[in-house]
Amino acid sequence: MITRCPVHSINESRRLSGNTLPRIHSDGRSDPSGHKMIFRVDYSMTEEELFRFLENTADAAFAVTAIGEIRSWNKAAEKLLGYRAAEAIGRCCQDVLKGHGVLGTSVCLGCCSVQQQVASGREAGDFDLHVSTAAGERIWVNVSTLFFRDARRGQHLVVHLARDISERKQKEDLLARFVESAREVAMTADGTAHAAPVSPLTEQEVRILRLFANGNNSSEIARTLGITLPTLRNHLHGINEKLRTHNRLEAVMHAMKRGMI
Repeated sequence: MITRCPVHSINESRRLSGNTLPRIHSDGRSDPSGHKMIFRVDYSMTEEELFRFLENTADAAFAVTAIGEIRSWNKAAEKLLGYRAAEAIGRCCQDVLKGHGVLGTSVCLGCCSVQQQVASGREAGDFDLHVSTAAGERIWVNVSTLFFRDARRGQHLVVHLARDISERKQKEDLLARFVESAREVAMTADGTAHAAPVSPLTEQEVRILRLFANGNNSSEIARTLGITLPTLRNHLHGINEKLRTHNRLEAVMHAMKRGMI
C-alpha cells in the first residue's frame, strides 16, 4: 500500500464508468495553520482512473511527469486558466503557466523542487504561485500536491490542485502598503506624548504585531509561531482589548505610534 504522510485525506471509494476507484489515503494531520500537505494515491489505481477522478474535482487539477510534461488537464483547469485540455496536454508546465513563486523566481521547471520533494516522500506544503492564463492575464493560485505512483508501469505523476487566490493577494498587498504608510507616519509624528496608557503586550503579542507589520498574513504567522489560526485570533482579540483598537490594522498602527513594535 502507501506510506503515511501529513496530508488531508479523501478516504472514500468512488465508481466511475462502473469501476471502483481505489482510496486516497493519509493520516489526517496538517500543519498549525490548517493547510493540508501531500496526498498519496493507492498504486492500484490506473492513470486513466486517476484522470477520470480528477474531472470531478472543483479545483483546477493537472498531472505532470517528472520532466514537467502535462498529462491531464481537467475542466476546472480549463475554466480557471483558459486553456483547453487539447492545448495544454503534451506541453511543458513552464510553457503553459510561466509560474513564479512569491519571491519572484521561476517555479514551473522540469523536475522542479516540488516534484523532487514529493517523489522522495518529504513534506511539500501548499504554496502560492503567480501564473499566466491563456488570455495573458497574471493571477495568483494556491497549489497543493497529489503524488501518484503507477507500480505496474514503474512511473509516477505529480498532480497539482489549484484554486484562485487573486483577491486574497490583492488584500495582502493593500495591507502591506497600509502598514508601510503607517510606519512612515509613525516615524515622522510623535503621537505618544498625550496617548492614554494601555496594558502592556506579551512577547507573543508583540511578535504577532511585528509579523503583521512586515506584511505576513494570518496563515503565515500561524505557521511561523507554531500556533493554530483560532489561537492567533484569540491573541488578536486580546491585543485589540489592550490597545482599545478594533482590528489588526488599527492595532499595528497604534503599536507603531507607541513604539511598541
